[in-house]
Amino acid sequence: MKNLILILLVALSSCTVLYRGARYLDADITDHKIFPYTEVNTGDSVYTFAEGNGQIFDTLRVTYQHDTLKTLDEMLAASSTHAFVVIRNDSVLFERYYKGYQREDISTVFSVSKSVTSLLMGIAIDEGYIESEHDPITKYIPELNNGDPMFRKLTLEHLLDMRSGVNYNENSSNPFSHIAGLYYGTNQLAKLKRMKFKHEPGTVHNYQSSSTALLGLAIEKATGKELGQYLEEKVWKPMGMENRATWSVDDKRHRSAKAFCGLNVTAIDLAKIGRLYINKGNWNGQQIVSEEWVNKAAIPKIENEGYRYQWWSLDANAPDKEGNYYFADSISAVNNISEVYQSKYKYFKVWKDHMAPDPSKPWRIVVYTDCYFALGIMKQVVYIDPNKNLIMVRLGATGDKEYFNLMYKLGKSL
Repeated sequence: MKNLILILLVALSSCTVLYRGARYLDADITDHKIFPYTEVNTGDSVYTFAEGNGQIFDTLRVTYQHDTLKTLDEMLAASSTHAFVVIRNDSVLFERYYKGYQREDISTVFSVSKSVTSLLMGIAIDEGYIESEHDPITKYIPELNNGDPMFRKLTLEHLLDMRSGVNYNENSSNPFSHIAGLYYGTNQLAKLKRMKFKHEPGTVHNYQSSSTALLGLAIEKATGKELGQYLEEKVWKPMGMENRATWSVDDKRHRSAKAFCGLNVTAIDLAKIGRLYINKGNWNGQQIVSEEWVNKAAIPKIENEGYRYQWWSLDANAPDKEGNYYFADSISAVNNISEVYQSKYKYFKVWKDHMAPDPSKPWRIVVYTDCYFALGIMKQVVYIDPNKNLIMVRLGATGDKEYFNLMYKLGKSL
């Protein structure tokens, strides 16, 4: 049946998107095998985390999303997880691999690539290749001047915060969507410069992979290097990464990196990105990226649902003194928020929950913790808790759990 579908599609259309979509069907963590790529090589030295005492995980029982009480290893073994790493104070407390994966096996991490692209943007600004995140995107991709006039108002910061305003369909299940065209298609720039705008840039937050694709192109044009080459030079070699990585590109002719999804890497090396951010951009005395840039990612932007500079802030629900989470109106929600939460959390918002248990009390308070994370579509996660000097990484094949919430729960036990 699959071959028949493929033959029909090829006969009806020469579209590369349809051909690749039919041949490979849904996106998968092994997609690094199907696209051309840039090699990201290691350097002469390797940084190795210390071996810590992880005995707590031998006895700690966890329950999450209808699981019965299990050890973490038991729960992960029964899930779609391929790798799970917990590091605190530069020591590995837990490191397990499943489904035949080993420490050295790379996998596609999808939108975790966005957070790494943000890191490279910060480095490019530090080095002067890019003057400022407040610059218009057309300064670095002049081809966009021939597209929608709104491109001239679109800044790099708008893209970093997913406030581009473009009319873009992020529905990955639709083979005719914009994201399918970017993922399976060739010549990214040709597709991106045809985009039209739905809103004024900067006015509406809407998560769109096209934003990161433009950021990646801007870095490549400003530095004169493929994104993977820049990553190798500025991050992979200086930080002593353990394994070679790759970054998928759109095709062999244009070699434009899929900045929004194409990084292919191991869990242990992703943990080093977490360590870099915990240490405010400093790696063993070398400032890889400015502390100011890291702080911008770590501080939530309330109007973006906590999203800032291609990283997610972890939120939580705040009760009042009696333990109530839902309120009749927004004023009573703010007035009744627990003093404990007011002193503990700097950032919070009032939110109307249309799925509230009692429709007469739909309002609740959302607080943003100091924890933040990179997130891929199949729940690939790089989780950072700066207060506990804690890093967790999860890689896997499907998003069967909200692993960042599980990580938060685990972090409270450590």
